[in-house]
Amino acid sequence: MDHAQESRFVEMVFPEQANHYGTLFGGTALNLMGRAAFMAATRHARQPVVMAASERVDFRVPVTVGQLVELVARVERVGRSSMSVAVDLFAETLTTGERVLAIHGGFTMVAVDADGRPTPLS
Repeated sequence: MDHAQESRFVEMVFPEQANHYGTLFGGTALNLMGRAAFMAATRHARQPVVMAASERVDFRVPVTVGQLVELVARVERVGRSSMSVAVDLFAETLTTGERVLAIHGGFTMVAVDADGRPTPLS
């Protein structure tokens, strides 16, 4: 596996991350996905990056309290100073092993200099 192209991490969904329906807050899911995009972009660039845009995010199925989520982020396109990163959030029921793609989204990450201005990728 090319670590510079893909990053993964897992997290459990606890009650404080959920709404009154017992499902993961959308904002919490976006936070996790943004972190995953940041990790993948930074591993690729090996320099500071920031999020410039979140693109379409599709919430396909609810993620419930007690499920494990695995985030998989892939750098899909590299420009002069920006990268497009796709993030998949899989929900897994630990007791059965059932796993489903719950959320998919895209993010634009930009390499920045010490003043926070876009800079060419090395």
